[in-house]
Amino acid sequence: MKSNLKWIQLAIVFVLIIALPAFFPSGYYYRVGALIFVNALSVVGLVILIGYAGQISLGHAGFAGIGAYACALGPDYVGLHPAFSVILGAVVSAGMAALIGKPILRLKGYYLAVATLGFGILVSMVLTNERALTGGPDGTAVAKLGLRSWLKDAGIKLSSGEFWYLVCGAVLLIGVWIALNLFHSATGRAMRALHGSEVAARTVGIDVAQVKLQAFVISAVYASVAGSLLALQNKFITPDVAGFMHSIEMVTMAVLGGVNSVLGATLGAAILTLLPQVLTIFAEYEQLVMGLVMILVMIFLPKGLLPSIAARLRGRGE
Repeated sequence: MKSNLKWIQLAIVFVLIIALPAFFPSGYYYRVGALIFVNALSVVGLVILIGYAGQISLGHAGFAGIGAYACALGPDYVGLHPAFSVILGAVVSAGMAALIGKPILRLKGYYLAVATLGFGILVSMVLTNERALTGGPDGTAVAKLGLRSWLKDAGIKLSSGEFWYLVCGAVLLIGVWIALNLFHSATGRAMRALHGSEVAARTVGIDVAQVKLQAFVISAVYASVAGSLLALQNKFITPDVAGFMHSIEMVTMAVLGGVNSVLGATLGAAILTLLPQVLTIFAEYEQLVMGLVMILVMIFLPKGLLPSIAARLRGRGE
């Protein structure tokens, strides 16, 4: 039954990725769809950290910044192809997460939140101040991936928006598959056990520190890959990708859709990515409306949109 539920959720994501272009009125919406997938990927990583393992992070945009700037600097300074720069960013982010995670994850509650916030701010400051390397606040250009030209030579013609829609959709699908498999694995069960009670988890022999670190490293890799995809499709990146507000947006997306649900978090990412597009006519009040939506959701649907709606439907069915 649990295995069937995993495949059902994966099938829902796949069908949505394939079917959505039929409703796009113009090519612009491929870009919006690709941005939704990028945000959803980073949020799925937070589901593993917050929803599975019960650990908070307010500085996860720092890892997105590492991934983004790896794609910007890798080809110029290391001679890597942009695709391999994505791997470089993921490896650096994993190493950084493992390095800082050991001392940081000993903290709990708001102490942990402040510590992770400090990491995000530190990364943002380095990217902003190291002008010679990163271009400073003005940002820097990112090399083209080159795969679209290869597809064109192979007889497959895609617009830039269509190409990045498919690439980001495919990566999101892989990310969702990994997260759902992790949920049902022994490591995932250990994460959920320590989320319920660290004392009880230790009692049954779970290495709490190691499991926390695993969740932190995995979620950092998700954020890094999302940052790399954002940089590659925009062909330009600024330190804002590692900024505090980006970290808050990521957590807000996860909480809005349902931080314990991969599908819910994906829904939250879609809503908060689309909302600014819908509210362009209320540009001056955009933040006010978004804040109001969040307040209403937290009051009436405290577990997040998807889990709360699912629970109410099950209640009516019974």
